[in-house]
Amino acid sequence: MKRFKTIIDVRTREEYASGSVVQSINIPLNEIPDKLEDIRQMEQPIVLCCASGGRSGQATSFLKNQGISCDNGGSWMDVNYLVNQNI
Repeated sequence: MKRFKTIIDVRTREEYASGSVVQSINIPLNEIPDKLEDIRQMEQPIVLCCASGGRSGQATSFLKNQGISCDNGGSWMDVNYLVNQNI
C-alpha cells in the first residue's frame, strides 16, 4: 500500500466513535457526495476505509469518477495496522 496523505472512514458516526484510525476523518458514506468539494481540497492520495471494505469501495469508485486520487483500504482495522507499522 502506497503512502496516503488522508484517511477517510466512511462508517456511521456511531461506528467511528467505537474505534478508528488515528488522524482519520469520518465522513459517512451517504455524506460523501455533499462533501465532494471539501474532499477535493484534502491532501491526496486518499485511502478510504469502513468496517469490511464494501462501503469504502463504493466511496472509492464515486471519488475516482470525480477525478480524485484514492484507493479502497478495506477494513479500518487493516488500515490502522498498516499505519501503525509505518507502511
